[in-house]
Amino acid sequence: MTKVGLYGIGLDTYWAQFDGLLDNLKGYQQQIKTKIENYGAEVADAGMVDNPVKAREAADFLKSQDVEIVFLYVSTYALSSTVLPVAQKLKVPVVILNLQPVAELDYEAFNNLGDRGKMTGIWLEHCQACSVPEIASVFNRSGIQYDFVTGYLQDEEAWSEIEAWTEAARVAAAVRDNRLGILGHYYNGMLDVYTDITKQSAVFGTHIELLEMCELKKYRDQASETEIEAKIEEFYTTFNVTPECERSEIERAARTSVALDKLVENRKLGSMAYYYEGEAGNEYENIVTSVIAGNTLLTGKNIPIAGECEVKNAQAMKIMAEFGAGGSFSEFYLMDFKDDVVMLGHDGPAHYAIAQEQVKLVPLPIYHGKPGKGLSIQMNVKNGPVTLLSVVEGNDGVFLLVAEGESVEGPTLQIGNTNSRYRFSIGAKEFMNQWSKQGPAHHCAIGVGHIADKIEKLGQILSISVVKVC
Repeated sequence: MTKVGLYGIGLDTYWAQFDGLLDNLKGYQQQIKTKIENYGAEVADAGMVDNPVKAREAADFLKSQDVEIVFLYVSTYALSSTVLPVAQKLKVPVVILNLQPVAELDYEAFNNLGDRGKMTGIWLEHCQACSVPEIASVFNRSGIQYDFVTGYLQDEEAWSEIEAWTEAARVAAAVRDNRLGILGHYYNGMLDVYTDITKQSAVFGTHIELLEMCELKKYRDQASETEIEAKIEEFYTTFNVTPECERSEIERAARTSVALDKLVENRKLGSMAYYYEGEAGNEYENIVTSVIAGNTLLTGKNIPIAGECEVKNAQAMKIMAEFGAGGSFSEFYLMDFKDDVVMLGHDGPAHYAIAQEQVKLVPLPIYHGKPGKGLSIQMNVKNGPVTLLSVVEGNDGVFLLVAEGESVEGPTLQIGNTNSRYRFSIGAKEFMNQWSKQGPAHHCAIGVGHIADKIEKLGQILSISVVKVC
């Protein structure tokens, strides 16, 4: 479970002056803690920090809890000296919660209280905004990364932002703890696909595991008839296995799928990038031409597999999978200028859980641009909102490239590949130009739903840039 930090800030001078103020503010902080816990996070609550001494104690506590991010609840006016020591010690992103108890004060009832002391105490209970510029000023001058969530305790929009931050923290931890396998080698000549795997580990924390084809062959040779039959049953349960699929090809793919499962299990992989060719008739060629069905099963189980050894796209697919959006391996297929859409898809594995209809398993007489033949996937992504994500290695380092669009109805290419039609708010031409100018590889990950805001938060947590095209 992802652990996040929480602490409130106030001013200890107020507590003796205004009866009940501290108790009320602590109650609001408890509401915030409970709500964040309901998002599936473990909350390390450092309590109310109301002077510089408590600030250092809170910093020590939260540091010991190894939190991914910290939610700073501004409960009332507080000195910035109670904030800076915590942020300096933790060195994790700070999300400042500027949350009033209510959307609007009952001004008439307030002004009729007749007791200016009591009125001041109630005002202080609602003056969260007072410290926000002060905190920002100090953080800006100290080089501390932060963001705001502004609203009130029952504000659905504000809570949606907090939930997104919590989810982004969870995804950051998942990507850091992920083990990404590389099987085989790059597709020869795809210079855009080549990557610096040291940089990938440095930015995302991902462990890169280099794999051997002979290990996969070992597991394939060891596959029992019982395991193969169980895998064939899984094929028929998961896919629409078309009648033209030969039994021998189904068995060949099933044996390879059993081996892939064992490779993933034994190497504790959470994602993989692969490509191999081999000499004609070689056993490794036999394996690599029968991986699509098994890799699709793994991808649909949120262990994304990217073809053509596209490590960067395996990272993007993993991010999408951890956000619950799917993440299917894609590239640009063609453009329909009359309908103002771009078609994207790919041969090889897909994310069957985000398909519009049940995925078809079909035979291909030839794999275009690759050796051999075998079974492949025919799929289109669910109609509705989608997000495209690419992990890009640019001149200034790694960044995330994102766009939101819609998967729309219309004719697709029935060639035994994943492909769908996508419409973007800026139009097909402008989308292609703006996306391409950022210099991504020609692959991207496509997931369902609009989650660019979550990806932008993930970028802040990882301290990398996020470029949103639309």
